[in-house]
Amino acid sequence: MELTGAQILLECLKEQGVDTVFGYPGGTILNVYDALTQEPDIHHILVSHEQGASHAADGYARSTGKVGVCFATSGPGCTNLVTGIATAYMDSSPIVAITCNVSENLLGKDSFQEVDITGITMPITKWNYMVRKVSELADVVREAFLVAKSGRPGPVLIDIAKDVTSAVYDYRYLPPAEHRSHGRLGSLVERRDDGLRVPSVDAADVDTLVEMIEASKKPLLICGGGVVRSRAHEEFNRFANVADAPVAITLMGAGGFRGRDPLTTGMIGMHGSQASNMAVDNCDLLIAFGCRFSDRVALNPKTFAQQAAIVQVDVDRSEINKNVHVTHHIVGDAKRVLEMLLERLPQQDHAEWKDFVFSFPTETEYDEGGDHLTPKQISDVVARMLPQDTIVTTDVGQHQMWVAQHFHYEYPGQLITSGGFGTMGFGLGAAIGAQVGNPGKRVIHVTGDGSFRMNCNELATEEHYGLPIITLIYDNEVLGMVRQWQTLIYGKRYSQTTLDRPPDWVKLAEAYGLSGARVSTSEELEAALTEALACGHGYVIDCVIGKDEMVRPMVSGGQHITNFIAV
Repeated sequence: MELTGAQILLECLKEQGVDTVFGYPGGTILNVYDALTQEPDIHHILVSHEQGASHAADGYARSTGKVGVCFATSGPGCTNLVTGIATAYMDSSPIVAITCNVSENLLGKDSFQEVDITGITMPITKWNYMVRKVSELADVVREAFLVAKSGRPGPVLIDIAKDVTSAVYDYRYLPPAEHRSHGRLGSLVERRDDGLRVPSVDAADVDTLVEMIEASKKPLLICGGGVVRSRAHEEFNRFANVADAPVAITLMGAGGFRGRDPLTTGMIGMHGSQASNMAVDNCDLLIAFGCRFSDRVALNPKTFAQQAAIVQVDVDRSEINKNVHVTHHIVGDAKRVLEMLLERLPQQDHAEWKDFVFSFPTETEYDEGGDHLTPKQISDVVARMLPQDTIVTTDVGQHQMWVAQHFHYEYPGQLITSGGFGTMGFGLGAAIGAQVGNPGKRVIHVTGDGSFRMNCNELATEEHYGLPIITLIYDNEVLGMVRQWQTLIYGKRYSQTTLDRPPDWVKLAEAYGLSGARVSTSEELEAALTEALACGHGYVIDCVIGKDEMVRPMVSGGQHITNFIAV
C-alpha cells in the first residue's frame, strides 16, 4: 500500500514492537508528529528537553532489554540528543534516535536549523545514516534496529530529510526475522533463542578455559556489563557456584550477579571493596565476563592481576587486549559462552581461597548520626522500606558510588547509571524511561544536588504523566566527588565546588505539582518515604548529608589496585 514516509516510519517501528517513543517536536519532524496523531499503537512521551528524551530512551532500554526510541527535530533539537547518545554508546545501550533534517534541496546551504548530525554522531554511534530517498526508508529503519540490538548493543541514529517524510512510496510489512543487515553485523552469524545475532563461539576456546579453571586454586570472576546486556544472570549465577569462585562486580555489572550472594565480594576498582581488590591482587586465574577493563577497574594495567592468568570473554573482539593484555580470550555472547561452560565444567571446590578473600570487608562501614544523615543510613532505610525489586537510577558522583556499594541488586536493569561517560543529569530522564517501561515496579532516582540541578526540568514530564518516581537527593551543598579529590589530592583548595545557593528542592517539587520533604535523620527519612510510597505521584526527598563525607575506599587513577588512600 502507498504511504507517506512519515507513515512508513511509524509502520516500521510497529514491526519492531515499538509502543513507546520519547521526543520533542519541531519544524522538520512535523510530518512525523502529524502522522503520530493517527497512530494509536505508539505512545509518545513529551519531555522537557531533547536530552531528557535520549536519557529516557536509554533508561527504557536498560530496564526492559528492548530498544529505546527517541525523536528530535533538526539543528539544536538533534544536537541536544548528543550527550544522551554518547552515554548510551559508552555503556552499550541499544537506542535508536530518529531525527529529521531540512529538505533535500536545502541541504548544504546553511539553512535554518540545518546541521550535519550524522557527521557529529559518527564517533558515538554503532551506525548512522541519512535518508534522502523515501525508497530507502523502510530498509534503513529495519537495519537500524538490527544493528542496535545485535552483538554488542549500542545507539544508532537515523536522520531523515523532511521531504522524505512527505513523499509517497509503497510499503509492505516485513517480519523482523526477514530483516537484513547488509553486512554491517560482520561475523555475527549465530542466532540466540530470542533472535539476536551474536558471534559463533569457538568450542576449543571454551575447552581451554575449562582446563584453566580445573587447574586453578584461586579463581576470581568479574561480572561486567556484558552479563547484564546479555541477560545472562541466571547462567552466570550457576557458573559461579559450579566454579566455586568469588565474584567481583563492576559498576555496569550490577544486577548480573546477586548483590547478596555469599560469593559476592562487592564492587571492584577505584572505589571497590577491599575484598574485591585484594582478590584481584592475589588470584591465580581471573575470568572477566563482559568487562572492558576500563581505567576505573584496571587502574594500573601493568600491575593488574599480576599473579594471575587473565581470561577475557567479550562479544566485541575489539575489546580483547585493548586495555589489559590477557592470557586467553573467548569472543562471544556472555549467555552463550556460559551455557557452553556449564555443559563442560564439573563442580569445583575452593573453600580455602574463599576464606582468604572474605577475610576482607565487602562493604565500607560509615559513622552514624550527628545533625545529618550518612550514606549508609540512607541506604539502610531505603533497603528496608522499598520493594526488593525497586529499579534504581542515578546521576554521577559520590551518591552513585554509595548506591553501587551499599544497595544490592538482584537482576539486570535494576541499577541504571552512566558508567563510561559519567553523565551528570542522566538519572531523572532514565528514571522516566524505566518507569514507563516498567509500570508495575517502583522506580527511585538517586542524585546529588549538583547533578539534579542540571536536568530537574524533567519533573514536569514526571508530573504530567503521573509517574510515581521518588527522587532522593544526597544534598551536601558541594560537588561532592570533585571536592573529595580536592581534599585528598589538591591540598583542600576548593575551587568552584561549593553549591551554597538555591533552589529549595522541596519548593521546586511543589512548583512542578509534586510533593517533597527535607530530612536530616533516619526517622525523618522513614516518614518521608512512607508518604512518598503512598501518595501515588512523584516525590522529592532532600537528604542533608555532611559536605566532607567521602566515598571509601578509594584508589587513585594509575595506582596499584590495593594502594588505598587513607580517607
